Amino acid sequence: MSHVSKESYDPLTDLLGEELESVDSLLLARLRSEVPLVSEIANYLVSSGGKRFRAMIAIAAARMCGCFEKSHTSLAAAIELVHAATLLHDDVIDDGQLRRYKIAAHRIWGNKASILVGDFLLGQAFQIMVEVGSIEALGVVSGAAMNIVEGEMLQLTGSNKVSLTEPEYMSIIRAKTAALFSAAGEVGAIIADVSLEKREALKDYGTNLGIAYQLIDDATDYSSSSCDTEGCTDFSEGKVTFPVILAYDRGSSEEREFWRRCIQRRDVTPEDREQAIFYLHRSLSLKDTVRRAEEYGVVAKDALYCFEDGVHKRALHDVVVRSIDSASERLFSIS
Repeated sequence: MSHVSKESYDPLTDLLGEELESVDSLLLARLRSEVPLVSEIANYLVSSGGKRFRAMIAIAAARMCGCFEKSHTSLAAAIELVHAATLLHDDVIDDGQLRRYKIAAHRIWGNKASILVGDFLLGQAFQIMVEVGSIEALGVVSGAAMNIVEGEMLQLTGSNKVSLTEPEYMSIIRAKTAALFSAAGEVGAIIADVSLEKREALKDYGTNLGIAYQLIDDATDYSSSSCDTEGCTDFSEGKVTFPVILAYDRGSSEEREFWRRCIQRRDVTPEDREQAIFYLHRSLSLKDTVRRAEEYGVVAKDALYCFEDGVHKRALHDVVVRSIDSASERLFSIS
C-alpha cells in the first residue's frame, strides 16, 4: 500500500485534470465484462481512489515532448490497467490484507478470482495498445510486465529474509516498481516520436523516480501516523523493506533477533510496532532511506535536462521534490 501523501502529486493532478478524466472514462469502459463478477472485482480495485501516478507520468511526458493527440491518454490508461493487474496478483502472493485502505480483493472474492481478473485487466491493457497501433509502445509495456514478474519472483525467493542485501533489494524494486514508471516515461516519448536521446532521458527519469518512490513508501510505512491508522502494513505482513535491511545490518544481536522474530517468524505483538520504529530511528535507517530516495530523485530531475522549460517539465520536476519532502515531514516531525 502506498503511503506517499496525495498532496505530493498536486502539480501533475492540477495540470492534467481534464486528461485524467479521459483516462478514468477509458478505464471504466474497459472494466465492463459479460461476466458480472469480473466487472465487480475490477471496479472494486480500479475505482478505489488510486492516484493514477503512472498515467500522469505518461501524459506529462508526452505533452512535454509536444504530443497533443488522444492516443497518449489511451496508452496512459493501458499502463494503469497493467498496474491494477499487478496489484491484484501482488496481494495474492503477499497475502495482503488492505489495498488503498480497503480490504484486499482476494480477501473478499478469493485468490482464484483475483488472479483471473488480474489477467483480464492485462488483456484489456494490451488490447488498447494494439488499437493505438504502436508496436514500440507495446514492446516497452510488455517488457515492463515481464520485469514486474521477475521482480515478484526475486521478492518471493527472498521472502521474510531479513538478511537480504541492499543490492538484492534494489534489484527487486528496480524490476517490481521502477519498471512501470520507466515504461510510462518512455511511452510518452514514443507516442510523441522524439529523438532517442529524449526517449532515454524519460526512461531514466521514470526508473529513478520509481526507485525513489518505493524507498519513500518503505520509509513512510513506519511513520507513527501510518502505524496508528493502518498498523504498519509492511511490518505486520512481514515484508522486508529497505529500512529493515539497514536496521538489521546495523543492529545488535538482540535487535537482529527482534527482526527475525517479527519479520521471518511473523510473531508480532502491538507493542512490537513501537519498538520497530524506535530501532529504525535509533539506527538512522529511516533517515538514510529517505536520503537514498533523495539521491535517486536528483538523478530523476537531472534526466530532464534535454527538455525545454515549460509547465509539464516543471510539474515532473516538482513531483519528485514534493514526494520526498512529504516523506521527511511525516517521518521526522515526530522523531
